[in-house]
Amino acid sequence: MKLEIIKPDRNIFKGEATSVVLPGIDGSLGILNNHAPLITTLKAGAIQVKTNEGKTLSFEVKGGTVEMLNNVLTVLAE
Repeated sequence: MKLEIIKPDRNIFKGEATSVVLPGIDGSLGILNNHAPLITTLKAGAIQVKTNEGKTLSFEVKGGTVEMLNNVLTVLAE
């Protein structure tokens, strides 16, 4: 899936990912390829990204909004 994580002042990640774990307001949320369409909000915590190369990356956020649509995951983070 395509993933873009955007903060107000800069893009912090743009690329392909095989899985993403997000700190949702109702608990941890895992997203895999071809996930159903989704819009939700985030609480403070870490976004864990597993890239197509097998690397695991972590990004700290203070909250935000997530949209999954057509195998594109967009995170607007604080």
